[in-house]
Amino acid sequence: MIMQDAPEQTVKYLSLLGQQFPNQQAVFTEIINLQAILNLPKGTEHFMSDVHGEYEAFLHILNNCSGVVREHVDEDFGDTLSEEEKDNLCTLIYYPHEKIALVHAAHQDSPTWYKRMLDQLITVARRLSSRYTRSKVRKAIPHDFAYIIDELLHTHPDENNYRVRYHERIIDSILETDSTEEFIYSLAELIKVLAVDHIHLVGDIFDRGGGAAKIMDRLLSCVHQRTDIQWGNHDILWMGAAAGDAACIVSVLRNNLRYNNYEILENDYGISLRGLVSFADRTYRGGERIDPLMKAIDVLLFKLEGQIIYRHPEFDMEDRLLLDKIDLEAGTVTIGDETHPLITSDFPTIDPEHPYELTPEEACIVQKLVDEFTGTDHLHSHIDFLFRHGSVYLVSSNNLLFHGCVPLNEDGTFASVNCEGTWRSGRDYLDFCDHIARRAWRDHDRDALDWMWYLWIGHRSPLSGRNVKTFERSFIEDKATWIEPMDPYFTLTHDPACCDMIMREFGVQPERGHIINGHTPVKTTSGEKPIRADGKLLVIDGGFCTAYHPKTGIAGYTLISSSRGMRLKAHEAFRTVTEAITHNADIRSETTQFAAAERRIMVADTDTGTKIREQIQDLRMLLDAYRTGLIKEH
Repeated sequence: MIMQDAPEQTVKYLSLLGQQFPNQQAVFTEIINLQAILNLPKGTEHFMSDVHGEYEAFLHILNNCSGVVREHVDEDFGDTLSEEEKDNLCTLIYYPHEKIALVHAAHQDSPTWYKRMLDQLITVARRLSSRYTRSKVRKAIPHDFAYIIDELLHTHPDENNYRVRYHERIIDSILETDSTEEFIYSLAELIKVLAVDHIHLVGDIFDRGGGAAKIMDRLLSCVHQRTDIQWGNHDILWMGAAAGDAACIVSVLRNNLRYNNYEILENDYGISLRGLVSFADRTYRGGERIDPLMKAIDVLLFKLEGQIIYRHPEFDMEDRLLLDKIDLEAGTVTIGDETHPLITSDFPTIDPEHPYELTPEEACIVQKLVDEFTGTDHLHSHIDFLFRHGSVYLVSSNNLLFHGCVPLNEDGTFASVNCEGTWRSGRDYLDFCDHIARRAWRDHDRDALDWMWYLWIGHRSPLSGRNVKTFERSFIEDKATWIEPMDPYFTLTHDPACCDMIMREFGVQPERGHIINGHTPVKTTSGEKPIRADGKLLVIDGGFCTAYHPKTGIAGYTLISSSRGMRLKAHEAFRTVTEAITHNADIRSETTQFAAAERRIMVADTDTGTKIREQIQDLRMLLDAYRTGLIKEH
């Protein structure tokens, strides 16, 4: 490799790289290290979707890594431990603080118990750590015990068993110094970090369940695990609300009050509803099927949506303009050629001449809500995390991940959408959606904020993909008006050829790639399957949300991708953390193995391997620059 005629920009880049690797010895060492990493098994990836604020179920799935921890415990101990002993060990790994408190209360916390638990935890951690470099494992070990745990993980018998005796002496010292519990906490956390190398959340962390803020806090604390998020329609709604879009804010209120989630609004994010409640009670009649607060929110929402639709005729959302179709005297609304009776005619703030204008009092309430949503630091930190770690879609190791859909026409071609004057489709359209969302968070300009509302509910939104009938479901008895047509994507992708077309659009090789979706609960009770199109499409929204369990028949799907292939996990409903701790009540899961690897998948076979080979190439260029004197060593 000859560097004398290297371009100026290349020399500048190599000079910067040389600051990290200042001499040939440093370059040699890093190349050797990277070459070794390429020959390690790929890390385990954990895919989840549509957790919808179900914090306890999410936490348990995160803790047990969809059963991966139990699989390793079974491999490590086989028949040497009873099923009950393995159950106890797993629960200790999942909930170390709570399990130890239970052992304390039962007076079972003897030195023998502590030593046995330490030995078992070290055995599991040692097996898991063998898949990674020592450098990576060290970074994952809690700082206070890094040196000691590193020694324990790499103790192996020698000719005179010096290392084994050294190991035993460390354990004895831990017991003698009363630091056993802290070591157990650290080892349990290390095991969970090493069991899963990468977490993919394929959308919809927010709404329905009340624990979304706790889920976000937990994700913020997972500093040693790589995490990415593909935004769902409920996530983008909260993102738009935190950016200051009034229609998104009122939609957030509506969603959470429908599910009685006052706690996340008032306790987690400090958003007061007092002014809105007072206004609703003064303005709307009580004693109807719709309570005054929900009616006030609905009217605010339809007014704000109407204003957006009038500003953006290109959204093609005129079918949602129904306030001007209401006959207040008759108590009816006309939709197309049909007139339907309303379940209420109590709309004192709607001016028939200007139905989409807010009254002065409504405008004041909306502005206060905007100020509260944009002013809460806790919410800001969560939404900032979503932007830093999230995107509309992700291509990862030949898998295409997105929450909802890639909008299609009935004939299977990509649907074109007017994006600020430019018609876009396929990958280009999803890239635009990603860009406009970031612009809304960064610049807060009106058009970008309006797009956040569209991404939440628009007919051609890749995060939604259906024609949502909010007004009809709120005010019309006739359920025939509630039907919500879905984007053709959701039927056409049962065909492998359609999935192949979509994967090629995003640079994924169809012969070995997969599309991984959330968004639409898999109704197993109706015979629906999560693996579709001959295994090319995986729908992993099985219904974490408790409200979906009667329809889905299960409590969620998760996907595991390891060096041995892919496995889909169908989970039974999670009970409570208390039951998990007191009765070792793990979530029972049914595993479907598919896309089994013909040979072990190594780091070299992944996207990470591609990046490492590029790094090695750059380091070889730097080495050549040192050898030719183009760049001086330090």
